[in-house]
Amino acid sequence: MDKQLMEVKKEVESLTSKLADLKKEIGKVIIGQEETVEHLLITFLAGGHALLEGVPGLAKTLMIKTLAQAIDLKFRRIQFTPDLMPSDIIGTEILEEDHTTGKKFFEFNKGPIFANIILADEINRTPPKTQAALLEAMQEFEVTYSGKTYDLDRPFFILATQNPIEQSGTFPLPEAQQDRFLFYIKIGYPSESEESTILKSTTGTQKEAIKNIVTGEEILRLQQLVREVPISDDLIGYVGRIVRATRPETTSDDYVKQWVDWGAGPRAGQAMILTAKARALQAGRLAVTLDDLEHVALPVLRHRIIVNFRAEAEGIDADQVTCQLLKTIQFSANGI
Repeated sequence: MDKQLMEVKKEVESLTSKLADLKKEIGKVIIGQEETVEHLLITFLAGGHALLEGVPGLAKTLMIKTLAQAIDLKFRRIQFTPDLMPSDIIGTEILEEDHTTGKKFFEFNKGPIFANIILADEINRTPPKTQAALLEAMQEFEVTYSGKTYDLDRPFFILATQNPIEQSGTFPLPEAQQDRFLFYIKIGYPSESEESTILKSTTGTQKEAIKNIVTGEEILRLQQLVREVPISDDLIGYVGRIVRATRPETTSDDYVKQWVDWGAGPRAGQAMILTAKARALQAGRLAVTLDDLEHVALPVLRHRIIVNFRAEAEGIDADQVTCQLLKTIQFSANGI
């Protein structure tokens, strides 16, 4: 048993070393944004999808393209527009002819969804009918067309972006579809020194070449190892208390009752535990800590807690509600 554990530990050390190299490779192109890159890698390791929000010009698209190049996976970008149709994403049947027999037949022409990493750029610019075309792919890793099901390549990630400042002509993602995203990542402006470095490195002639660091097979193995990372029953109980406390009908927290319309569902607890395991493994640890759970709480809960109109008028958002709960709900090694 000890020998088997040592082999697993050695494998984990080798793979986490590659993740560190992956961060360095991305850092050749992306200046700063360490937390965002970390959250994207956690999403990958946990086998989920991420929604990124930030104003234009913060390198959201470049970050995802760079990540895809460094992981050596097939990458496709879908620019979402008001006239985009589901068939533009999934694919469509085209009429073909057998030149030997002259017989005509329909053949499915696969769309851009058949890749490993999908950049759904400005996902809130397309109508709900097209947004919904992603649901089956995100949850089941397959798509259905004309009654036939087609499996998607693994690993499979959808990284969607949206612009928070232009709401005219947009279609906000329904809560049910937001819940399909493991993480909701908000990207802020760079610091003064980071911005100075960005200006210097992006206005010259030299461009950094990105090398392949991790393979798709290694990502799949890491996803398997993530689920094997242990977490104590006390920490699972803590996650359950946090998630239940977000619901106005079951919480004892007056802050939540005052500002929240709808709380997080069980999928939020699953996401917290899985992403905390991914963070632990990324750091080379074989056990989840309280710090891991607190670190992932905001990107897991910010799109699963729906504040009321009063909260919006007062400038209170889901992040503030989550921070309040993390302060008031204390972890106890023996539970409550």
